[in-house]
Amino acid sequence: TMESPENCQTILEAGKTTTQKALQLFDSLPPINLDFMLGRWQGSGLHTAHPMDGLLEASNWYGKEFINPETVHPLLFLDPQGKIIKVAPQPIAMKWGLKLPGLKSDFMQPLLGLTTSLLKTEESQARLRMMDYRGKVSATMIYDYLPINDTFRKVDDDTVLGVMDYKESPQPFFFMLKRESGE
Repeated sequence: TMESPENCQTILEAGKTTTQKALQLFDSLPPINLDFMLGRWQGSGLHTAHPMDGLLEASNWYGKEFINPETVHPLLFLDPQGKIIKVAPQPIAMKWGLKLPGLKSDFMQPLLGLTTSLLKTEESQARLRMMDYRGKVSATMIYDYLPINDTFRKVDDDTVLGVMDYKESPQPFFFMLKRESGE
């Protein structure tokens, strides 16, 4: 079934839906090429009762930056001063995020912030490739050191819906990216 544009906006504005509806919406959206993804994007979660829902927000996740297909910063966070920093993904943190949904509690937030600043990096941590996911070839971010692909589909000229396909988790994780303007 094709999701209507109004329905699409409603789901994205609400920031939550079911996994099934999120997949229907994702499947209804057109694929995008690599050039479309270049630049810096601000992210937000689309909650589908996934164990990782809220984890990115709780850790001050900012978004992603695509310099070129070989140079991608998949994890931009805000440091305590509100400055954007690039962070190296941690496989162990990903596993914790799935197994300990309580990580998102207020108690954990300062700890996540501290951890984030310790993992700062200037090195690219991912690549962009055109890959087939759910029947369409679209821009996909492949982490260098994690069994994760993030596939993107176009919502509008400045918004994409991303789905994280993670080998350790049968349930896909959804998020949105909004293009940063005029930087």
